[in-house]
Amino acid sequence: MARRTIIAGNWKMNLLPDQAESLVMSLVAVTENKPDLEVVVFPPTALIPYAGEWVSGSSLQFGAQNCWHELSGAFTGETSPELLRALGCGYCLVGHSERREIFGESNDLIGLKTRALIQMKITPIICVGESLDEREAGTHLEKIKSQVESVFDAVEMSSWLRLVFAYEPIWAIGTGKTATPDQAEEIHRHIRDLIRERAGEALSEGISILYGGSAKPSNAAELLGKENIDGLLVGGASLKAEDFSNIISVF
Repeated sequence: MARRTIIAGNWKMNLLPDQAESLVMSLVAVTENKPDLEVVVFPPTALIPYAGEWVSGSSLQFGAQNCWHELSGAFTGETSPELLRALGCGYCLVGHSERREIFGESNDLIGLKTRALIQMKITPIICVGESLDEREAGTHLEKIKSQVESVFDAVEMSSWLRLVFAYEPIWAIGTGKTATPDQAEEIHRHIRDLIRERAGEALSEGISILYGGSAKPSNAAELLGKENIDGLLVGGASLKAEDFSNIISVF
């Protein structure tokens, strides 16, 4: 099974409605005639209903930056995967380093969120990554393994082909630093090997793994040229129509 190539833009807590609409309109034209590429934008939650209108009739897709692991209930301030599905979200980020580091989200919680999204037929993009201290201490591969395996433990293997992983070294997010293509490829290969060990060759070759960590026009082509890098999760550069369009145009 051919792996999906995905270019995703995480807007984080940025953009007002008029700014976001202008950005989407610029991207719609760039994504035309690219049937083998999925381009997804992740607006702040309040903009999701607008995003559905903005992308209507185009190949551009949209998703949520986060969700809760229950479909309904007394969880003030959280967003239900069932509601995201009703609003047309095809994707949802889970486990972004900012959720793990700032809000203290555990591996187990990320697994539960992933399972809920699969239940609602929303594609989860599960973010994994290590800190600079962990990389320098040589514990980064074990850190990645624990993050990946917590998802495998929560989700039935029959649904694993619906998973997407995104490797985002914490030390390269919002810092302007970027893992070298070889460093990124090492971790992507590690994740694919973990899948192979648990589920065999077919599944390992079918799950897309994205790179996220200061991806930008100047390094997009080299990153995408690596065998195990199937796309990009773009942060700051996805807020600028020219930069994000240039990244998309690499494919």
